[in-house]
Amino acid sequence: MDNLPINRALLSVTDKTGLVDLARFLADRGVELVSTGGTEKTIKQAGLPVTPVSEVTGFPEILNGRVKTLHPFIHGGILADKDNPEHLKTLRECEIRPFDCVVVNLYNFAAAAEKKASLRDLVEEIDIGGPCLLRASAKNFHSILVLPAVSHYAAFMSMLDSNNGCVSLEFRKRMAVETFTLTSAYDRMISEVLGKTAL
Repeated sequence: MDNLPINRALLSVTDKTGLVDLARFLADRGVELVSTGGTEKTIKQAGLPVTPVSEVTGFPEILNGRVKTLHPFIHGGILADKDNPEHLKTLRECEIRPFDCVVVNLYNFAAAAEKKASLRDLVEEIDIGGPCLLRASAKNFHSILVLPAVSHYAAFMSMLDSNNGCVSLEFRKRMAVETFTLTSAYDRMISEVLGKTAL
């Protein structure tokens, strides 16, 4: 589809700059917000309605937050091709609701590396769920928008206001390219730092 209406968004961010403004912008336009951990807490403290991911999955966040979003109720809602009747049928049968927007930025591995953190501490700063969410959304840009950095919020909000609450395919593709560039650099950085870090 060309113009994608934004009705449901998943937000899970390490850098919370601009988060409340973005969440309020979306909530004011009737967008349902789903969120994780600290992101959910920040949105809730701002007095905005937000659904915890655990309520969507029916399963609590576990392993000190290592497993939160790795669930079919999340990734099925992200990866479904909205132009594919079979995908839509599967969503209905499995009672999975689709997402229209995913807002994610990653754990700050670079900061941990700069502090010369131990190998154990470095490992805890390797984001798993975030890159999965980003890559899944970027792959499915025909049906969903991914916002991989705070720097894109303003352009997104401007487009939504000027385009009847919709986001163009061109913008979604551009965000997908930005996302794959970001995740590949993130993995490369982790590989280089781990390779130089002693056991």
